[in-house]
Amino acid sequence: MDLLLIVIPAFLIFAAGFIGQRLLKIDIKSISTFSLYLLLPFLAFDTFYTNELNADYLYMFIFTVLLAVLLIGVTFLIGKIVKADRPHMSALQLGSVFPNSGNYGAPVALFAFGSMGFDYAVIIMVIHAFIINSLGIFIASLGSSSPTGPKEAFIRLIRMPVLYGAIVGILFQLFHIAIPPTIIDGISMVGEASIPVVMLILGMQLAEIKPQKFNLKYVSTVSALRMVISPLLAVALVQLMPVNETIQHVFILLAAMPVAANTTILAVQFDCKPELISFTTLVTTLLSLITIPFVLYLL
Repeated sequence: MDLLLIVIPAFLIFAAGFIGQRLLKIDIKSISTFSLYLLLPFLAFDTFYTNELNADYLYMFIFTVLLAVLLIGVTFLIGKIVKADRPHMSALQLGSVFPNSGNYGAPVALFAFGSMGFDYAVIIMVIHAFIINSLGIFIASLGSSSPTGPKEAFIRLIRMPVLYGAIVGILFQLFHIAIPPTIIDGISMVGEASIPVVMLILGMQLAEIKPQKFNLKYVSTVSALRMVISPLLAVALVQLMPVNETIQHVFILLAAMPVAANTTILAVQFDCKPELISFTTLVTTLLSLITIPFVLYLL
């Protein structure tokens, strides 16, 4: 019951966003832009500025990329088994490779492991943002009727505000640029505001998803890959990670998160089965009410 209580606060905020969107019909794009361009960069800066740089950052990056590559390979093999065509193969990979580490994973890490776990989750979230805006674009374009090239992926990547927040935070730390405590407090307040906002956004996005009929094999494949295979691969990988236990636990927890809401944006942009991606986001988010407490129990 205690483990379920770790997840319940997150779902209460999701529910608030869901109900608010159903009643008020708020413009999600405006709030999402506000969060992406104003709040999250402050959070990234604060995290990378206040946490001392060490080899753990490198290990988190290497193993996060490695997990993504392994999931792509496993998804490709399973996609061949279920005889997925090119658009469905890309949709399966979008759903299975990218977890919702931002507006779900990081808050749960905070509830479960405290501020230190939250800081590690934010670092991995930035890495995920980097991957989804590079590798994710490539995958989505493969399933599109009008494929894109590396130029568009690069342009989208350099437009990521959260990446610049992280880079500036790292530079300030490397060059020992001192910031007055009162300024840091202000930066932290803005950054911390991003957590409930992005959680509300997820609830609002879920409110816009309309249940549709899909081939069960695709929905069940994405759900199994994202909620079962991904955390199992993460468990195997952390055995090789020379990092502390909290990082290992956060890494596994984020690997067990449902489909990232941002994948729907890519699927819509490249016409890569957006309805399927949206529906699997809803299904895996609901399943996580059971699976995430179970993962926390095992941890």
